[in-house]
Amino acid sequence: MAHPLCGANLETLWRVVGRAGPPAKPLAGAMIAGAALGRWPFSLAERLAIENRLARPEDLAPPVFILGHWRSGTTHLYNIMCKSGDWAFTPPVATGLPWDLFGLGSAFRPLLEKALPEHRYIDNIPVRPDSPQEDEIAIANMTDLSFYHAIYFPKAFSAFMARGLFFDGCGERDIQRWKSRFVYLMRKLSKYQDDRTLLIKNPVYTARLAMLREIFPTAKFIHIRRNPYEVFVSMRNFYKKLLGEFALQPYERVDIDEVILSVYERMMDTLERDAAGLGPPTYLDLAYEDLDQNPLGALERIYDGLHLPGFAAARPKFEAYLASVKSFEKNKFAYSDEAAEKVENRLGRFLERYGHRRPGR
Repeated sequence: MAHPLCGANLETLWRVVGRAGPPAKPLAGAMIAGAALGRWPFSLAERLAIENRLARPEDLAPPVFILGHWRSGTTHLYNIMCKSGDWAFTPPVATGLPWDLFGLGSAFRPLLEKALPEHRYIDNIPVRPDSPQEDEIAIANMTDLSFYHAIYFPKAFSAFMARGLFFDGCGERDIQRWKSRFVYLMRKLSKYQDDRTLLIKNPVYTARLAMLREIFPTAKFIHIRRNPYEVFVSMRNFYKKLLGEFALQPYERVDIDEVILSVYERMMDTLERDAAGLGPPTYLDLAYEDLDQNPLGALERIYDGLHLPGFAAARPKFEAYLASVKSFEKNKFAYSDEAAEKVENRLGRFLERYGHRRPGR
């Protein structure tokens, strides 16, 4: 798997390249195209063979979605909750081979697991075969509507961000195709993990609360939020690392600061609109600081508020995992006056709403 797009289907690659142009790295492009072409008959066979064995969307247990802007603690919460063993989540093999999860994915799983990086590219969080992943890389391998295509093909960065996050400029057929692929992935993930209840973490879905409720009317949601100052400086690192690792085209013209600020504004405004009037047991809002300072208390609040079963039984597993990551070193970034002023000028209303201050003050 030289690149995450090695798990994409031919239709997705055709649509993406048609919008952004070919990769500036011919070897990587050839490997991606060759992988898609070689996997095509296996992917088709798996879809035909597995379709009747998957639960209908309406028969799935109500999923639980973890929402929150990137770098807000969503991964930490996801990792803790998955230690209960009660959930179906997105394993690494599903992110790389969503079309081939039961066939090629199972056959090559040992090799894929050996190829996993020791840590995530954007921080020091370890990556293991059972580490839960966000499903957006898988979605990017199934449809052209994913913000990851902006990372892969920065020549069309703005277009892919707008379409992949907010469906800007998308027709009804485009959106229905995305929904169909998304639901297909959810059904496969549940089947792959013994029909357990889905626990899905994806920051992109922070802007899709209304759509997710339309698809899964009984779903439950956890939103975790963090000080925008910290999010901003961490997101600078996020984009620089991902672009440096995965971009197939030059990306020097991407205005990272503007991307962070404009996406944060629109994503959080959309969430506030869609979440208006919602509360437990459907929707629960959590501050990152509460999870960081008292994780067990935050987890108990989540389980109680959303009426989720199993907290008492899972508590020893949560405690063991939290003890194992107690020495984990978070990324540390400098908070310059220049960065702080950008946050205050653009995100001031979010700072005021939740009483956030500049770090160190």
